[in-house]
Amino acid sequence: MTKLGIMIEGQEGLSWERWRNLCHDAEALGFASLRRSEHLISLMGDDSRDCIDCWTSLALAAEWTKTIQFGPMVSPMTFHHAAVLARKAAAVDVLSKGRLILGVGAGWNEREHEMFGIPFLTVGERMDLLEQGVARIRDTWAKSNPKPAQNPIPLLMGGVGEKRALPLAAREADEWNYTRMDHEEYRHKRDVINRACKQIGRDPATIRYSVMVSYIVGRDKAELRERALNLAKVVPRLKRDSPDETLAAAKQSMFVGTPDEVVEQIKRYAKLGVELFMLQHFLLDDSDALKLLASDVMPAIA
Repeated sequence: MTKLGIMIEGQEGLSWERWRNLCHDAEALGFASLRRSEHLISLMGDDSRDCIDCWTSLALAAEWTKTIQFGPMVSPMTFHHAAVLARKAAAVDVLSKGRLILGVGAGWNEREHEMFGIPFLTVGERMDLLEQGVARIRDTWAKSNPKPAQNPIPLLMGGVGEKRALPLAAREADEWNYTRMDHEEYRHKRDVINRACKQIGRDPATIRYSVMVSYIVGRDKAELRERALNLAKVVPRLKRDSPDETLAAAKQSMFVGTPDEVVEQIKRYAKLGVELFMLQHFLLDDSDALKLLASDVMPAIA
């Protein structure tokens, strides 16, 4: 069964009021999961954009929702001591009665580390930190109280590195998330995970496979053009001389079109074994787009 979730880029203007509205809408409309990034500054070059704290917002999501799964996608281990992160996650999981998914990663954005004085290590050192961090998180849950509501909290990982990231996901992840539209590369990375699972005696079917993709949906050409214009204000790389050119550029890396067209694009990807599509929702006040996804896309892919 193919499911849709909503992914919020928290560093691109997310405010507390917007987050409360998004928590309400994502749950009320029946999305499978609500996730948000953990960054300290905009990744689009606009340092003036609001960027509310990730774990404070997750604690609030535990209170503002009742049924939806939610979590960070992902918390960089460079930002957190693993044991302290484990305790935060346990607290939020208890608050939500067992609805947290804990996304962890190695960290990658050098500029935000430099800006806030956070050591930015080599790739190898960051992977060491992630690998050791996962072990420390599990150890903390075993001996710290209160225990998480889930035993254990499911871990989400991304990454495509074949030497360390994918073998680590094969060993530790409950969900692996891929962030591109490259079907051929996706097939190859799944093969790498399958082989890594085989080596340790794990059934690769015990991992949930998700993809994070941006989207532009509209009932007709006029709606699509309007959303394309608005999206280009948030995502500068999409800026073109006309909305149609922006839509053409977006199609290279996003789901773009009417609900029927988006359904077809999702179905083609789902055939590769993707179970969950986390749709990046950049237009934070555009609840109509979420309603359109819920009414016209979600039932058609289920």
